[in-house]
Amino acid sequence: MTAPTLSNSEQRSIQATYLPDRHMFALWTWADGAVGAAPPVGDDETVSLAVPTPDLGGLEVTDVDCVLVEPDRLAAVPLDSPGPSVKAWRSWIEGGGDSIGSAGPALPIAAHAVPDATGVAVTTAEHAGGVFRRTTSVGAEMRTVLTADLRPYQARGVSWLRESIEAHGGAVLADEMGLGKTLQTIGWLAGRAARAPQLVVCPTSLVGNWAHEIARFAPGLRTVIWRGGPPPEVAGGTVVLTGYPTLRSHGPTLAGIRWSTAVFDEAQVLKNPRTQVSKAARTLAADARIALTGTPVENHLDELWALLDLVAPHLFANRAQFRRRFVRPIADGSRAASARLRGAIEPVVLMRKKSQVAGSLPAKIHADLICDLSEEQEQLYDRLLDQVVDDGFGTGARRQSKVLAVLTSLKQVCNHPGLITDDLGELAGRSGKLDLCTDIVAANLENDAPTLVFTQYRQTGELLVRHFAEQFGVDAPFFHGGLNQEQRADIVRRFRSDDGPKVLVLSLKAGGTGLTLTRAADVIHFDRWWNPAVEAQASDRVHRIGQTRTVTVTTLTTGTTVEEHIAAMHHRKSALSGITDVSGVAALTRLDDDRLVEVLRRKRVN
Repeated sequence: MTAPTLSNSEQRSIQATYLPDRHMFALWTWADGAVGAAPPVGDDETVSLAVPTPDLGGLEVTDVDCVLVEPDRLAAVPLDSPGPSVKAWRSWIEGGGDSIGSAGPALPIAAHAVPDATGVAVTTAEHAGGVFRRTTSVGAEMRTVLTADLRPYQARGVSWLRESIEAHGGAVLADEMGLGKTLQTIGWLAGRAARAPQLVVCPTSLVGNWAHEIARFAPGLRTVIWRGGPPPEVAGGTVVLTGYPTLRSHGPTLAGIRWSTAVFDEAQVLKNPRTQVSKAARTLAADARIALTGTPVENHLDELWALLDLVAPHLFANRAQFRRRFVRPIADGSRAASARLRGAIEPVVLMRKKSQVAGSLPAKIHADLICDLSEEQEQLYDRLLDQVVDDGFGTGARRQSKVLAVLTSLKQVCNHPGLITDDLGELAGRSGKLDLCTDIVAANLENDAPTLVFTQYRQTGELLVRHFAEQFGVDAPFFHGGLNQEQRADIVRRFRSDDGPKVLVLSLKAGGTGLTLTRAADVIHFDRWWNPAVEAQASDRVHRIGQTRTVTVTTLTTGTTVEEHIAAMHHRKSALSGITDVSGVAALTRLDDDRLVEVLRRKRVN
């Protein structure tokens, strides 16, 4: 790798290298002809950069201790001996990106010393400047169309989607779970609201969550949930949401509509191009195709080819050639083939890890996901409530116990219908919440990310343990109140070890306090407790001293049910203290029968 080396004026200075995929700057020190310690202006992170060789005759890729800063912070952070790269980027930041180009200061090599995907060249000044300008512009635009403040890497994600789709007609956004693929995609959808209708296809369990997130972040968009039947009513500004089973069964109806965008969430569902649902996805007429997945390759590279062929068939249509150029030599250990693959997919695949963007992440990410009921759950939920209405809620102490009993039954239906019917033969496919939890755990297992799953019910915990064993072949311990002290200590000891279980199921009450489990950075709350402080305490099993990673806390709420009422209570009470666990039940007990039934009744949606 050859390129101009640092000039004499840069020999003792702090450098700022723009990281295009993150829309951030890496600050590092060049002193006495070598890379020095990171500037003392933040937490150190290691970044691969192209720096001068010891003889100063060229560049080599090496890990450099840096401090990552956002564009706004680079403009203000006090630096001793800022180099020309810092001065150039500060000039462009002050101009909001407008000064990039012939009128702006030239970019020295240190300003864009990022190796490309192949690792044999440096990204050009033109590329770095163009990405900075476009991403800055998109970030400003998103502040006017979204109700969320995008982090720098998320603004880059929206900008990248535009660039990739304009050039190739499609894109695979493969960020690690928790980095906001949904929000970035909503940013894309909002930017095309005036065009033809747009389509989002996702697992059935996520349809309600997409509707919730769009209403939350882009209220100017109109959503239509379509479950089959007559063609959905569409117009510009409309986003049609549907599940993969509906696409499989009613593909021709959707194929008869010209879509501005077709989004495929959890696109690993389409990894086998020979399945009916994959074939239906390919029949959709769309100006832009976006595949979202945290696991673009689950088992083998042919799965990646299937996603590439879905979003950019003109680039990757020849499966035999893909196997010959990439799959076989990579299987044989060819590093050159791996580099070729990275270079080939870079225009249409963006894949970032939490560790890469940690500098722009908070210490804890909260993801509140809305799950859909299965048809079995809907029918059982309605039947149970109808029976209670017929029987009446009673008065006095009997009323409170009756309300608590029906709440418990309805919440168990939301977890899995078999918990009520005792039909626990086949578990998968019967609970939207269980299916969504399975997808999250699968992604974490793929990323070697240990996970804690909390539930308030002993029977639900046992169901989860069995399900994880059947689905993934993992032996997930269950930490609950029925264990003695020795058994509890053994589970904690095993989980803390480097080779310990990848999944740990815990009772919310027994495992929610007093433990330190920082080997995990991912927490799932499978069901909702009345007191938000109890859930927060449980999450803090991983978010405590000793944790070095961003913690992701995911809460699963079944849409249209009493769980949404509990979630609303959380939002109202989370800032308060001293709320007892039974206050929610007591508040419901005080309602008259009509109002109580209204809270418990399933809210039907289109």
